[in-house]
Amino acid sequence: MAGIKRKEYPQMGGSVRGSAKKVKTELRKKVRPITPPSDLEAQTDSDPIVESDTTEHSGDDDGVSWPSNDEEDVGPTIKNGTKDVGNGVKLSNHPTSLGEVAAPENGSNGSHNPIASKEAHAKQKAVAQERKAAKPNADSIARAKKLWERLRIQSKVPLEERKQLIAELFDIITGRVKDFVLKHDSGRVIQTALKYGNLDQRKMIARELKGEYRFLAESRYAKFMIGKLLVHGDDEIRDLVIPEFYGHVRRMIKHPEAAWILDDVYRGAATPKQKAILLREWYGAEFAIFRSEKDYKPQSDLKVLLTEHPEKRAPIMRSLFELINQLVQKKTIAFSMLHDAMLQYYLNVMSGSEEATEFVELLKGDEEGDLLKNLAFTKSGSRVVSLALAYSSAKDRKLILKTYKNTIETLAFDTHGHQVLLAAYDVIDDTVLTAKSIFGEFPTKELKQSESGQHADLFTYVTNLNARIPILYLFVSKPSSILPAEDIGLLKEIHSIRSTTSKKDPDTRRRELAKALSPGLLSYIASNSETLVQNSFGCQFVSEILISADGDKSEALGAIANLTEGNGETPDYLQAPAASRMLKALAIGGRFNPKTKAIDLADPPLKFNDMLYNKLGSHIVAWMTGANAFVIVGLLESVDFSHKAELKALIQKNRKELQKFVEETEGLVKDTKAKEEKPMEAGKKGTRLLLKMVEH
Repeated sequence: MAGIKRKEYPQMGGSVRGSAKKVKTELRKKVRPITPPSDLEAQTDSDPIVESDTTEHSGDDDGVSWPSNDEEDVGPTIKNGTKDVGNGVKLSNHPTSLGEVAAPENGSNGSHNPIASKEAHAKQKAVAQERKAAKPNADSIARAKKLWERLRIQSKVPLEERKQLIAELFDIITGRVKDFVLKHDSGRVIQTALKYGNLDQRKMIARELKGEYRFLAESRYAKFMIGKLLVHGDDEIRDLVIPEFYGHVRRMIKHPEAAWILDDVYRGAATPKQKAILLREWYGAEFAIFRSEKDYKPQSDLKVLLTEHPEKRAPIMRSLFELINQLVQKKTIAFSMLHDAMLQYYLNVMSGSEEATEFVELLKGDEEGDLLKNLAFTKSGSRVVSLALAYSSAKDRKLILKTYKNTIETLAFDTHGHQVLLAAYDVIDDTVLTAKSIFGEFPTKELKQSESGQHADLFTYVTNLNARIPILYLFVSKPSSILPAEDIGLLKEIHSIRSTTSKKDPDTRRRELAKALSPGLLSYIASNSETLVQNSFGCQFVSEILISADGDKSEALGAIANLTEGNGETPDYLQAPAASRMLKALAIGGRFNPKTKAIDLADPPLKFNDMLYNKLGSHIVAWMTGANAFVIVGLLESVDFSHKAELKALIQKNRKELQKFVEETEGLVKDTKAKEEKPMEAGKKGTRLLLKMVEH
């Protein structure tokens, strides 16, 4: 084929390729004339009505005027490829790039007639005004917007003036709410009316919009008005709005605008009955179509529904999973309603079944981990993640835990997120992995003096109602002392599952995790003892860690004992009930076991009782008659206290003084205020108990 010469076509006034180039060049030259600068300015002029900077751009053509048929012949004339714009200036009629203005051909500096430009501006403004005035309710909207501009600045409008402005505003919008609410600017007017109007005025707006709420929820701007209605309204308004969503939940939850307002309504405004009706629609079309308004107790618990109608299990589960999957694939994963639906699905699949495997794969399938992260911060979502950890294999548990990298601190402080950490503690057998993944993000490592700023972060953990739980959970003997009822119920459920999915002994797992966490906590107590003891949560933290932690505790115990040293008065923070309980627990050296009715001593023994006795010295007599009398009782109750006989002799020596204190306190307690009564009463009871203990 190499020897065959390609066939050539006869010449036709030039090559075909050259001819094509010529045609393209000629087409480029045939472009519309360039608009002179004055016309450009006029066409991009803004609306003469000045709006607040908070008003979003509507996308309408307001402020841009297109010439009418009568205006098309008016303007500069074109002669010989140039355009005469007046004042002796001519513009070339050659094409320019987008946004460029052709330079004048007469050699001038490009200036134009300012009078002509000003006239064009005025003309364009007039046309824009005429167009706006021709729209429906234009005058009413303009008046309402002027009132809104005044009302929206709350700090600058006196109360009486605001009432007058609101009355004028409602005179304008009454009977026209539907016309106002769908526009971005006038919709804000209605929201302001809802905010400052009284309840009757709000109900008037709600009644005018009856029958339109589903469509309003799908509007880019009007959806916010539904939120305002529910926030500022009452039960009557709520019961007007929410029932209009019935039968449309599956459509709305997939709508880019309606989904957000539907979830807000479900999470924050709906009653339990209304929430049940909305959630049932996820189970299939029949729950949206066939429903009884007289059913005052609709059932949204999927387990109950499947028990009553086992023949419907396959279509219900398929419908529910399909809707869940659609939302997950669209990345609309932050909805509480979605998390509730996912929990209902996961609770009703068999462990190890194809449905369960498919669901876990859906959780893991999000490469960014956004689904698992969003789930952890809602009530139902955190339960889903915790159950997934409990049921999954070791490999899947590792993958799930890895998803929360750099999110551990946020989880710890969250009401629901900390439950995921507790579940990880109790089911993951690889304690090295758990310690590295979770404890590595706690500010609990042994720190140098230059890094002591991190200790403040740990103090926020210790004193936070949620964040202290992941810290103390591994050390407390009675979890109910720190856990809310919701956590206890979830952990019972997880413990029943882990017996078949985890291999390591629970006590062994807990000891290994506590050993990994202990060094940093003991170091923190040693360097921040005074700060901790001044807080009730800090006192509980100190006693639990020093009794149960693994490692050298001498430095931390010495720091606590040093706080009691001194010849002056005992600091107020040491006389607080929480501090007194902490010192007594450390003095006893363990915890009381209600089953055996005995003290379970720390291993190895703390020996804090001897340290405390030596630090108190002669000051101990004052403690016998004060708020810390029970601390001295703890010393006598301690089984390994080496100065017990010496202490009893000291009590006997001061018996008259102690007896006098008890008698005097009997009369004072009745005459003192409530704040002073508790310490005095505690001191009286403790002193009386000391006297009884030395009688035997």
